[in-house]
Amino acid sequence: MITPLIVLVILFGPTLVAAILAHRTAAYGLINLGGVLGYAAAFAFFSVGHFVITDEMVAMLPDFLPARGPLVYATGLLEAGLALALLPMRTRAYAGLGCIAVLILFFPGNIYAAINGVGPGGHQWGPVYLLVRAPLQALLIFWGYWFVLRGRGFSKVRPNLSAH
Repeated sequence: MITPLIVLVILFGPTLVAAILAHRTAAYGLINLGGVLGYAAAFAFFSVGHFVITDEMVAMLPDFLPARGPLVYATGLLEAGLALALLPMRTRAYAGLGCIAVLILFFPGNIYAAINGVGPGGHQWGPVYLLVRAPLQALLIFWGYWFVLRGRGFSKVRPNLSAH
């Protein structure tokens, strides 16, 4: 069950380093950049899992799904693409939306794996693992909103005042 701890270190590590640098240099935008880099690193970490522990990832999917192996590879490529797309400013907001969508859409797989006690990262604990996984999932969604989407035009609708 070390995986959630690794994810937390990956998220908070760059953010804390950026916060220290920002405090020393008064470049407070670095904190947000640290959060984005941590989020990108987390998605890169998730992606690597799809290629390193493929069989365990396949076990997380119900038997009725066709081509579970290729599906695991495809979702690993998707997560790698999202991690890379978080880096440039011009694709960051869309990548953030994609990351949040992936977290929401893939969560039923985590529920299935925990209920059936299969898969990596603590799913073998059974449903009790969801007491760890669900808050981590919520943190990841919030992280994407806070560091990637907030202030990018997705969080509020601005009226068109020039039309009046």
